Amino acid sequence: MSGLEDFLTPEVTGIAVALLVMLSVGGVIYSFFQPTLSGTKKRDQRVLAVSARPQNENQRKQIRDTDRRKKSIQDQLKDFESRQKSKQDKQQKVSLKVRMEQAGLNWEMKHFAIFSGVSGLIFMVLGLLASGNFLIAAGFAFAGTFGFPRWYISSKRKRRFNAFLEELPNGVDIIVRGVKAGLPLGDCIKVVAREAREPVATEFRKITEMQVMGISLADAVARLPDRVPVAEANFFAIVVSIQQKAGGGLAEALGNLSIVLRGRKAMKRKIKALSAEAKSSAGIIGCMPFAVGGIIFFISPDYILLLFTTTGGNIIIGGCLFWMFIGTMVMRAMINFDF
Repeated sequence: MSGLEDFLTPEVTGIAVALLVMLSVGGVIYSFFQPTLSGTKKRDQRVLAVSARPQNENQRKQIRDTDRRKKSIQDQLKDFESRQKSKQDKQQKVSLKVRMEQAGLNWEMKHFAIFSGVSGLIFMVLGLLASGNFLIAAGFAFAGTFGFPRWYISSKRKRRFNAFLEELPNGVDIIVRGVKAGLPLGDCIKVVAREAREPVATEFRKITEMQVMGISLADAVARLPDRVPVAEANFFAIVVSIQQKAGGGLAEALGNLSIVLRGRKAMKRKIKALSAEAKSSAGIIGCMPFAVGGIIFFISPDYILLLFTTTGGNIIIGGCLFWMFIGTMVMRAMINFDF
């Protein structure tokens, strides 16, 4: 024991511990890098790559066709995106004649001028009967000549777009059933032009008339968003154009589009229901000053007429109307949702 104790000196023990640590570290490093050093990792990667390759020419051709089709669809989407941006820029500068066409009015500019003149005369007469003041009557005439006709066109245009959005999913469903039954897309569009409700029937009838004139189906459908500048019409044009140029299952694509359109309709109705309370509150708040003013006029006319007969009262009315307009616009921005 004394010899062993003499042999296991602190120096020998330290050397032994260092050797054991070196062997342990070397073993750990070898276990990590052994696959790479021995080529096992590269062999496994090569075997996996070879096994993932198509085993025959048909599979390789199918993969090439799929890649080519994906690239074509991506190019089409990029093209449609650039065209959509240019359309949005044009839609912000729509002329009055185009707005009348989008509203479904077959008016010329002379018809609009006649309508504006008659409207201005009617408003001027109403202003004279209500106030007896020529300045107020002139203001009414200005509003009737330049304001009311444009508001009327915008209102009819908005109602026509809403009617189009209500009927478009039904028209798309007709096309889907026709395509599944084996009918060509052009014949399905003719069926929609005959069977659908307005204004979808009129717009699809224009597509068929363009085809008769020699315009291709994809180009004829691509002009639909120009006449009805809503997102849903643009979705339909994109699906048809991509199918015409890149191929694919049209019935499946249009079926998915119909689901999307109905989902957007449901979302719009839900938003309308959720914002109905806020719109009612905004209407009550906006009408309250006029209602209170009318009640005070009937109760104490001399008290309220000071606002109309004195300069200070006129200034107060002008300031109140200005701030009411600002508040109404703020409430309108808060309760209008775009999606």
